[in-house]
Formats: sequence, C-alpha cells, structure tokens
Amino acid sequence: MYYADYDSPIGRLRIVAGESGELVRICLTDELWEKFQNKHKEIRTEVNVVQPIIKQLEEYFHGERVRFSFPFNPEGTDFQKKVWKQVHAIPYGDTKSYSAIAAKIGSPKAVRAVGNANRLNPIPIVVPCHRVIGKNQSMTGYAGGLRMKEALLKLEGSLLNNSSPH
Repeated sequence: MYYADYDSPIGRLRIVAGESGELVRICLTDELWEKFQNKHKEIRTEVNVVQPIIKQLEEYFHGERVRFSFPFNPEGTDFQKKVWKQVHAIPYGDTKSYSAIAAKIGSPKAVRAVGNANRLNPIPIVVPCHRVIGKNQSMTGYAGGLRMKEALLKLEGSLLNNSSPH
C-alpha cells in the first residue's frame, strides 16, 4: 500500500491507496492514521500512485466535482458495506438520517448499528458519511469532528437548513 498527504481546505488528509491505485483509506486525524498504520506495517510514501485520488479530491473541494470516479473497496463487514453503499448513494448537497439509512437497508431498528458503521467508514468524503445526520436534523458525530462535518456540508450547500433527512 501507498500513502500521501493532501492539505485540504478542511485540514490534512492522509490518503492510502492499494497496489493498483484503488482508494483504501482516508485518515482525517493523526489518531486514525496511527491506528491504521499499526495494523498495516507495509505502507510506503508514493505520491504518484495516490495523485489521481488527490486530484479528484481537489476538484471536489473547489466545487468542480460531485462524484468520484476512482476505484475503491472499503474493508468491512457485510452489514457495514450495506450501510456504506446506501451512504454512498446520498446525492451531493443532500442529507439522510440514520433512521432513513436503517430503513433503506431493511433494518429499521438498527439505527445505532448504522451510526457505528458510519463511524467506522474507512473512506469518508468518498463514502460521504458527513451527509448522515440525526432524525431531527441535528448535527451528530463525525470522525474528523463536528467542525469538519459542518464544513463539508457547507461546501456542498446542504448545511441542515435546506436538507431532507428522510
């Protein structure tokens, strides 16, 4: 695996790609990077492999891209992948509630499990877990902190006042 840092408008992101250039992880904080690095010792710095991902992230942050076209395959349980698939389907500029995601995957009572899967999303921004909010449109947790979540929602023009949580 390879990684490179990207100094984004919301802070430094550490981008990890696999051997064939597919996105493996986006670390929003040093703490998340350290946890990942402890599990995966064979990671090398290589900007060239990660550069296509960084280029698309730059386009996103400049308002020139609303979907990503590079390959990705997040590691997770079947349940997590089901949640992430629904989260990935939330359109740019929109939001959904945890309960709406739970209902969409056929497990309407699994709201907390959906929240936990969202918390463990290894590729935030690309699988846009920042677009998942509380049922009452409240700002809820985010691995990079609520400020980062708010900045991403604002960038996308969906800062809660014009979002539809259902």
